[in-house]
Amino acid sequence: MDFNALFTFLEELSANNHKAWMDQHRKRYTALRNQFISWLDSLDAELAATDPDYYHTPGRRGINRINNNLLYHPDRPVYKDHFGAGLDKAPGMADFYIEVGLGQSMLAGGLWRPGKEKLHKVREAIDYDGEVLQDILEKPSFRKAFGGLYPDERLVRMPKGYAAEHPHAELLRNKTFAVARPLTRKVILSPGFEALVLETYREMLPFRRYLNKALTF
Repeated sequence: MDFNALFTFLEELSANNHKAWMDQHRKRYTALRNQFISWLDSLDAELAATDPDYYHTPGRRGINRINNNLLYHPDRPVYKDHFGAGLDKAPGMADFYIEVGLGQSMLAGGLWRPGKEKLHKVREAIDYDGEVLQDILEKPSFRKAFGGLYPDERLVRMPKGYAAEHPHAELLRNKTFAVARPLTRKVILSPGFEALVLETYREMLPFRRYLNKALTF
């Protein structure tokens, strides 16, 4: 994958964020998108070899649209400033997310603002054995990679049904259960980038498995 060419394209798109420019450069965009899909397919095979429970996700299924949803977010530009994709994308489960772009690049995973039912199941799991999740989050290599849970909106008070003095009160008040590893352009363009992706996937796996186990009960 020529990530340098991808960054160059995104920079030009960001400076000309309208359909007329995209139409003029459609072949170039399509070529880069196909390259990214091929890279995802290769990564999909490598991750499957790493994780026996991996859910095969072809690149064409994993890649996100570059168009912003202007129906719900009319203030956003027509096109995103990144290429993104989800792998290990079992229906309804916490997937592994890759984003390469201008504003931010990252490797992430977990549950971003899950719906009421999913959030309830995760909180039930934390109530039952939150110490397991806490140990995962506090593992030194995990903290080095991700820092901790992705910062997002949290409840001011405890969710209904849980005491204020609950031993895992801080976890229970979260609305998002996700982690992210920021990436620099230098890292993405380095020869060791793919090895870093695999390493990050493995480090994140116990966290995602905890969440997915919670969702299946």
